[in-house]
Amino acid sequence: MLIKPKREFPTLLFTWQGSALSQTWPFLLGVLAFSSVLTWANHTYDLSWVDFTATPFSILGLTLAIFLAFRNNACYDRWWEGRKLWGQLVNESRSYVRLVLTLISGDDPEVKVMQRSLVYRAIAFVHGLRLHLRGQPRWEELGMFLPAAERQGLVTERNKPMAIVQTMAERHRGAFDRGWLSEYHLPMLEHISSRFLDIQGACERIKNTPVPLSYTELTHRIVALYVIALPFGILHHVGDFTPVVTTMVAYAFLGLDVIGSQLENPFEEDPHDLPLSQLSRMIENDLRARLGETDLRADLTPDQGLLL
Repeated sequence: MLIKPKREFPTLLFTWQGSALSQTWPFLLGVLAFSSVLTWANHTYDLSWVDFTATPFSILGLTLAIFLAFRNNACYDRWWEGRKLWGQLVNESRSYVRLVLTLISGDDPEVKVMQRSLVYRAIAFVHGLRLHLRGQPRWEELGMFLPAAERQGLVTERNKPMAIVQTMAERHRGAFDRGWLSEYHLPMLEHISSRFLDIQGACERIKNTPVPLSYTELTHRIVALYVIALPFGILHHVGDFTPVVTTMVAYAFLGLDVIGSQLENPFEEDPHDLPLSQLSRMIENDLRARLGETDLRADLTPDQGLLL
């Protein structure tokens, strides 16, 4: 996620990183060059026969703006739902460690070992879900939270976050069998671990079900055709200002189109995607702190304004 200290006028006028302009400038230069050549040709060869009315462009422009707004709203809903799901994961993780440390009890010294094991598996699930959603097979990052044998076993697992939750459930049952967990408290822990899987499933739904390709493809094509045809419609109305007007309109429509594409998949590492690494580290430190550990890893901070 792109983090900026100031978001007001005129600071944002000069923002480049993550802006729509950083992705649309090659096409904008092409539009500027094409409309400039057309304007020059009109002076040189008298293109009076190119006398289109601007009315169709006005109607199409309004329709296109509404169409882009609907698409961007749909993409933003996906982004915001992803953020809410990770907010739920933060809350569920904190609730889980609270229940583990209060409901699993006994005089056996192994109780503390069991508690730590479960909390570490909750942390491993959070980091594992991040890697799973981003398609990053860096499972060695779970080394400090899972035993080597268990981490090695994840290599053959199809759904690794789900496998981690399975081991959590097995340890819940183990604590119950040893009398450390009552029959009334076992369902409470199982409910939260099930909520972990609910959150994972919802995130996978967003990741694996993008905005239909035909919808996005149609938007791209209409925007491209519109900005290419626009100089012909305004050439004899704005004259030498045709390149400027065309480029400004192109920037507006191309920018709106790019914004939707930036928000469509919120779990990647683009400038406007969710900071899953930062959220994972925050959850990790919160849960380890409840265990009384003090050698916490530093919270992630923006690097050149970008927080992953």
